[in-house]
Amino acid sequence: MEVPRHSLSSPTSPCEEMMKNLSLDAIQLCDREGNKSQDSGIAEMEELPVPQHIKISNITCDSFKICWDMDSRVKERITHYFIDLNKKENKNANKFKHKDVPTKLVAKAVPLPMTVRGHWFLSPRTEYTVAVQTASKQGDGDYAVSDWSEIVEFCTADYSTVHLTQLLEKAEAIAGRMLYFSVFYRNQHKEYFDHAREAQNNKMLPSVKDNSGSHGSPISGKLEGIFFSCNTEFNTGKPPQDSPYGRYRFQLPAETLFNPGTNLYFADFYCMYTAYHYVILVLAPHGSPGDEFCKQRLPLLDIADNRFLTCVQDEDGRLTFRHAQDLILEVIYTDPVDLSLGTVAEISGHQLMSLSTVNAKKDPSCKTCNISVGR
Repeated sequence: MEVPRHSLSSPTSPCEEMMKNLSLDAIQLCDREGNKSQDSGIAEMEELPVPQHIKISNITCDSFKICWDMDSRVKERITHYFIDLNKKENKNANKFKHKDVPTKLVAKAVPLPMTVRGHWFLSPRTEYTVAVQTASKQGDGDYAVSDWSEIVEFCTADYSTVHLTQLLEKAEAIAGRMLYFSVFYRNQHKEYFDHAREAQNNKMLPSVKDNSGSHGSPISGKLEGIFFSCNTEFNTGKPPQDSPYGRYRFQLPAETLFNPGTNLYFADFYCMYTAYHYVILVLAPHGSPGDEFCKQRLPLLDIADNRFLTCVQDEDGRLTFRHAQDLILEVIYTDPVDLSLGTVAEISGHQLMSLSTVNAKKDPSCKTCNISVGR
């Protein structure tokens, strides 16, 4: 992941080392400009060493390791570290407001590097600034502190496959029974299909996924694809006639996109402050650029045996398809699609704009679709 001002590694799996003695109960109010406030329990004494050359590593969506250089001759005097952590968009100096929103952390002095972990103050895909003080706790409970170190910037990582697997398991729990379907479809405005015919050689081209869904999703703003739907009405077995995206629908046989030559990946599970829950799946032809992208980041599903979307081949080679009834599936296909492979026609229903998921933000309070990491 790109990090401003410093090159930092961002692994795809969470750090295994637990936080070492990070005490949130010991948070103190410290003047960010480096002054020692008489009201904050900080005393004056011989100067303590200022941490130098701050290094951040092993970054995950909700943790990081921090270390720095320090004069070894005075290490025995240091009892605590003060860590000032702020989201980068907050350009003002941190002002401690409430213990429930800790950004100034106090940790006992432990061997470095030290792991800082906490989903309650770290979110995925978020830029932060961090600075450090060394401190020595006095007999009367006050602290002597150094000046603040330089400010270092870093960015937290996306969800790892471990986190995505937790989301997958939550989605499986409410997927419901499987219904048969036979077509994928894409709703858009007439101008979209006219442009594909006239300017794109009769093809719909992949575009970068927006920021809808979970904030930590590794495909948002990165994976290129084309959104399709496959949900059907339970009483007709056919696609609904209403759509939030446009009155024209491109429809093609399911086997054109989904077959034994296609890999299926789980990408996200979310809701938008409503009772409806959405699952994002990715269909990628074997060996395609989209497939290579997903292999490194997303859980791979068995196309014939999963709770969301299946393709089963019988003894005669005929393919049958089923989708989960109780979820709204958003299927991303990673390759261009020629309009000659299907048909475009106007639908008879309404355009339900309120159901659009374009750049939709996930409800962070929903217990059904959230996991215990940054949202």
